Amino acid sequence: MTSDQAPLVIAVDGPAAAGKGTLSRRLAGHYGLNHLDTGLTYRATAKALMDRGLPLDDETVAARTARNLDLSGLDRSVLSAHEIGEAASKVAVMPQVRQALVEAQRAFAKAPSGAVLDGRDIGTVVCPEATIKFYVTASPAVRAKRRFDEITGNGGSADLAAIQADIEKRDARDTERADSPLRPAADAHLLDTTEMGIEAAFEAARRLVDAALEH
Repeated sequence: MTSDQAPLVIAVDGPAAAGKGTLSRRLAGHYGLNHLDTGLTYRATAKALMDRGLPLDDETVAARTARNLDLSGLDRSVLSAHEIGEAASKVAVMPQVRQALVEAQRAFAKAPSGAVLDGRDIGTVVCPEATIKFYVTASPAVRAKRRFDEITGNGGSADLAAIQADIEKRDARDTERADSPLRPAADAHLLDTTEMGIEAAFEAARRLVDAALEH
């Protein structure tokens, strides 16, 4: 990348367990870019409130906490805890929290070294001017099985039917919400990973990124 080119920004959106996080980390590693899982920013906000014994239903307090978040210190293994996810779903619907975190996510994307951001509104809201956009999806049944295998593979116990029901409920909530609903950007490349492994998805995405960089 020459100095007169804008930084490479890759936006990756999609529903839960579609594979967007794994793909994003692979792309970031391949192109030497910073990576941000924007979903973790909501979880980190919730955890900060919980750690300090602060209420999860006070929008002013939650927004102030979000503005003071350090995006460089997000620990996926800690923030993936179920109770943090439940708390995050409460603060994520607050407009002031969303505004604060979107501003932080945009600042992250403006780094001169470029960035990969994944979430649910990156291509549509956070980085509408991204160099290239992807929308990663898969059938609810496949996504549920992946989540089930992940949990049981780590020694946990899970109910496949309950996981699929939860995924479908979350899809409905994400796509029907008034503020930044989950939907593909008009210029996003669709990657359906229902019958596609991560290697195939990565190669497909890499070819599209390389083509975009040539223009």
